[in-house]
Amino acid sequence: MKYDPQDIEPRWQAHWAQQRTFAAPNPGDDGFDDAKPRFYVLDMFPYPSGVGLHVGHPVGYIATDIAARYQRMRGYNVLHPMGFDAFGLPAEQYAVETGVHPRETTRRNIDNMVGQLKRLGLGYDWDRRFSTTDTDYYKWTQWIFLQLYNSWFDPWRDAARPIDELEQLLEAGDLDVGFDGELIDPGAMSGFEPIAGNAPGTRRWQELAPDQQRRLIDEYRLAYLAEVDVNWCPALGTVLANEEVTADGRSERGNHPVHQRPLRQWMLRITAYAERLIDDLDIVDWPEPIKLMQRNWIGRSEGAHVEFPLDAPTPGDEPDAVGVFTTRPDTLFGATYMVLAPEHPLVRVITTAVQRQAVDRYVRDADRRSELERQNEARDKTGVFTGAHAVNPVNDDRIPIWIADYVMMGYGTGAIMAVPAHDHRDFDFARKFGLPIRAVVEPTDDWLRDHRADLPEDAPDALRSAYHADAGRFDEAYTGPGRNVNSANDEISLDGETTDDAKRSITDWLHRKGLGEGQTQYKLRDWLFSRQRYWGEPFPILHGPDGEIVALDESDLAVELPEMTDFAPEPTDDPNAPPRPPLARAPESWRIVERDGVRYERELNTMPQWAGSCWYYLRFCDPHNTERFVSEQAEQYWMAGAMSNEDDDHGRTSRNWLEPAPSGGVDLYVGGVEHAVLHLLYARFWHKVLYDLGHVSTPEPFGRLFNQGYIQAYCYRDARGIVVPADEVVDQDGKPAMDVQDQPNRRFSHNGQPVTQEYGKMGKSLKNAVNPDDIGARFGTDTLRLYLMYMGPLEASKPWNTRDIVGVHRFLNRVWRNLVDEDTGDTLVTDDHPSADLERNVHRTIQRVTRQMESLGFNVAIAAMIELNNELVAMDRVPRLAAETLVRLLAPFAPHLAEELWQRLGHAPSVADADWPDYDETMLVEERIELPVQVNGKLRGRITVPADADDDAIEAAARGDAKVADELVGKTVRKVIVVKGKLINIVAQ
Repeated sequence: MKYDPQDIEPRWQAHWAQQRTFAAPNPGDDGFDDAKPRFYVLDMFPYPSGVGLHVGHPVGYIATDIAARYQRMRGYNVLHPMGFDAFGLPAEQYAVETGVHPRETTRRNIDNMVGQLKRLGLGYDWDRRFSTTDTDYYKWTQWIFLQLYNSWFDPWRDAARPIDELEQLLEAGDLDVGFDGELIDPGAMSGFEPIAGNAPGTRRWQELAPDQQRRLIDEYRLAYLAEVDVNWCPALGTVLANEEVTADGRSERGNHPVHQRPLRQWMLRITAYAERLIDDLDIVDWPEPIKLMQRNWIGRSEGAHVEFPLDAPTPGDEPDAVGVFTTRPDTLFGATYMVLAPEHPLVRVITTAVQRQAVDRYVRDADRRSELERQNEARDKTGVFTGAHAVNPVNDDRIPIWIADYVMMGYGTGAIMAVPAHDHRDFDFARKFGLPIRAVVEPTDDWLRDHRADLPEDAPDALRSAYHADAGRFDEAYTGPGRNVNSANDEISLDGETTDDAKRSITDWLHRKGLGEGQTQYKLRDWLFSRQRYWGEPFPILHGPDGEIVALDESDLAVELPEMTDFAPEPTDDPNAPPRPPLARAPESWRIVERDGVRYERELNTMPQWAGSCWYYLRFCDPHNTERFVSEQAEQYWMAGAMSNEDDDHGRTSRNWLEPAPSGGVDLYVGGVEHAVLHLLYARFWHKVLYDLGHVSTPEPFGRLFNQGYIQAYCYRDARGIVVPADEVVDQDGKPAMDVQDQPNRRFSHNGQPVTQEYGKMGKSLKNAVNPDDIGARFGTDTLRLYLMYMGPLEASKPWNTRDIVGVHRFLNRVWRNLVDEDTGDTLVTDDHPSADLERNVHRTIQRVTRQMESLGFNVAIAAMIELNNELVAMDRVPRLAAETLVRLLAPFAPHLAEELWQRLGHAPSVADADWPDYDETMLVEERIELPVQVNGKLRGRITVPADADDDAIEAAARGDAKVADELVGKTVRKVIVVKGKLINIVAQ
């Protein structure tokens, strides 16, 4: 009976489903064992694409399945669920094009993907499966939105609190309100003692009219409505994310013009959590590059806020100064002009009549450019002078105010002080428009010499003098640290101070003079949370006739999507036309809600796809709960932190990915690096709000994170550079390219036309996807699983080659033939005790595989099993110890074959419930070792000696070797060097 994966694999998949082998009971459920430790392993939520999986997708899924099966065999309660992040634009686009409801498309795609995942033998707890599009799920997504809406961020406690508590503090007089809406006097917060009288420049809550009170409260909610600049595509009738806009300011879909325009949108106040989102990266076990990407995205900057007075009065209540944030206050004396973002509100106020036409034209042009285009460093700098001037507060210089589109209103204050000698963008701008470039930080001599442009001098003193006189004569800005020059006024001198000292000195001086203060600022912007789409979660919000916003009660959830047949936003040629999202055409019975005789309209935007994927890991803990989004007991059990992460008795020193995460949260979260920023950031933000409000027990959602590498594959382009389907390409002999693509001297063609070959990430865009179902049908699923793990380190990107899979398939066949008689089907196993060498090898293999499992070094673990199996090939009968050990080690990797062999070895299924084999430390000690013998550094022989032999015994054995003895004839031994366990070198003349 030959190894037949097409017979074995479906049978065992059916067995697992029927027996619910991988179901994970919760505390209180039948079968729950609280004596076991727990382990929560999770894949990043997949989107159910219409094209299904290619072999690159399951790399992470197979890795987590191996980890889950291993932990189960080690005696853990393992939670390993799967679901689908199914809202989003692709299904809606398909619905617009075909008229097929997104629900139907999504259901078909999920069914197809579930079938593919099950055929891969993945041991998920399918009882916990759900989709973000399930009403029972997005009811709780809406509930979490209400938690955000009904909360505010208390800056004195650095945490979210119910919005009702803010109103109570204001009513009690514990907080006053500044005229700019700022909450005043945190000193009273600690004991909630009423403030005696108003602080200067503040108002009491009771002094505000009811509508002012309502607006004030709304301004502090974590979910709020605001008018923000967005990428508006009138032809598509929707707001686009930055990644959906091309570099030349057009929509990626349809190539339509995209305009920057203000729209009233739902926002989430993620910026309030910026500091915690950075600091708490220290408590999670994530790859350092991912932490760095998160920190860079949040973009914490230490610096100073500085006020530059305008040199002419402004009308009415308009500001009479321009505020800027700078990380280099030490360079203030070098500020020679200012730049405002075209959208800055002061532009319309300060622009002179002479410059009005040019400024208005520039503002219109900037409006048509996307944020990505404006931020492109390679673009030629453009700008227009406003005609206005400001005063540099440190030296009273009158400096011009320009507008330029490289300054963004969404970052900092929307205004910069330009120090062209020490900033590359400012340097390029100043050179183009002939603005002064004043040096205030002295570069090194090497920098001066390397960047002196056409200056003939090269003596350090001469170059330094030239730089002080005109830094614009050098070829670029000096942006590094140094000592200050040209930086003094009658009250303060920074000259001679280092950059760090100068920052402190000038910031203190600005504070004393009332001209500025030290400040921490973040690049992170609040999260724009509205989409003009149908296929997303409806907001649980009503809008009243007077602008009143009414949040629905929890009992009104879920707000279900209405049945519709037209899913397209309403396009227009007018970029200023109000948006008409698809839900604006929903039946009035859905859109209009009447309460106490007042007609309210539902929010017509929907939430972004990010919403559902922000918290799915929590719902997996308790997916069928109808009373709570997750029960306290289930959340605390599956998300609890471990007590320690110390090495165990086996002396492991490498990183152990499979210990419960000390910080709590998901113990092992695996997914692609493409989600390293936004998904993780958004999920962490939601989790922290829920933590502050007492709904979850851990400060972070994902305790340990691992990013698997990509699968790469050859792709092919025709003479036009257009990608053609790789599975339609043949070589000069008519053989499919995918079977011969790595062979030398191949020429490839598509439909008779020559094509070129190159490497790229496997996927739909490069048309080089390989269907895992095809590989499974040809070689078996276990072979595919093993090959994907054997290709190289899990974190590395690896090239796919269908020809190489044969080697892994051969290994599984050899395992089968070693243990099963292909003629009779009987097992080739003996109960005899193995030889001492084989027994030591078995224990050594257990140790190697175990350690590699814990470091996710699955390729090395497979290599160790191959070595053990090779030793069994020559045996007529395999000792049971070796056979059963190999099957248990193989079980997480090739579970179908392992199940079949485990049963044939006389055990009741399932091997998934078997214990992971342990090893005996004493069996790892070698009794005899082989050492190479060198004479004068050249290999002359090999000897076998007891492992504990001393140097004299090793020397005697070496001299006794015939080849070594011949080499020493006629020579005098001068020195003998013994490297314990490594080699012996005899120096002779």
